[in-house]
Amino acid sequence: MYTVGSLFFLISCSFAIYYGYMVITDDLPKEQKTAVKYNYHLVLVPEELDNEYWKLVEKGAKDAAKEYGVLLEYAGPKQANIADHVKTIEMSAASKVDGIITQGLSDEQFIPLIDRVVASGIPVVTVDTDAVDSRRMAYIGTDNYYAGYLAGKALIADTFGNVNVAIITGSFYANHMQQRVKGFEDAVKEEERIHIITVEESEISRVKAADRANQILQEHPEVTAFFGTSALDGIEIAHVVKKYHKQKQIYIIGFDTLPETLDFIREGTIHATVVQEPYQMGYGAVKMMIDLIKGNKVPAIVHTDTKIIRAADLPASDHIRKAVNE
Repeated sequence: MYTVGSLFFLISCSFAIYYGYMVITDDLPKEQKTAVKYNYHLVLVPEELDNEYWKLVEKGAKDAAKEYGVLLEYAGPKQANIADHVKTIEMSAASKVDGIITQGLSDEQFIPLIDRVVASGIPVVTVDTDAVDSRRMAYIGTDNYYAGYLAGKALIADTFGNVNVAIITGSFYANHMQQRVKGFEDAVKEEERIHIITVEESEISRVKAADRANQILQEHPEVTAFFGTSALDGIEIAHVVKKYHKQKQIYIIGFDTLPETLDFIREGTIHATVVQEPYQMGYGAVKMMIDLIKGNKVPAIVHTDTKIIRAADLPASDHIRKAVNE
């Protein structure tokens, strides 16, 4: 009897374990049951991970990766930091990924690093900002000089009389920021009525952008216009100008179309912004990388669309909503 009882107990336990396993595995998502096979493994290294602009680049890259069967990692510094950016690229190269997509940097460590990575057989595509002196395989992104030039021409078209301009730029050292400032300066230099009073650095920081805007209004009360060369600069300039109730006295042109920027345009605090195509950059970078891995030729430089938008360029529904709110 003891033997039969023990045998019955063991059989019962076996059935319980078997059916329990079946229930658990049936509840698992199908993609967890079968390992996904990818054609290539790529890494996208942004300027900073949580930046809303770079999230749009990531979205474009991930959509392309899904379409073409690519494993895409999004890795890099939490806040703009050259050392962390370089370290991420070094680690990616050491893990033998199939390709690296990265913002181009002008730092002296960056170009030799990219040259070494490409020499090791890993293709590099720069996105958003180029590194023209490196051996990167291709660049896709904004023509940053032209973007700054467009901003300068917009300010000329939108203003009259003497205009004293303050520029807040994300970085004095980043190549794309330098090009935006240079393009703006060249656009307005022949206009005798427009004067650039100062150029300050925000270090791609909301807090520092606001601090610089405050400082400028305190030290240069004659300023009647601002140009912010990064997405966060224009937003924080608008916050400060609004705090001083100077929306009607000060013209602001910013960069990019983050939701907060568009809200400020709708209410009239920001008058215009430079529009880039970060989604297009991310999507196109993945496609270019696949072609490079396959041995196909790609253009060395692909400039994505750039334009200026004002309140009148926003959908009609926005203006209706603004009128209702007022």
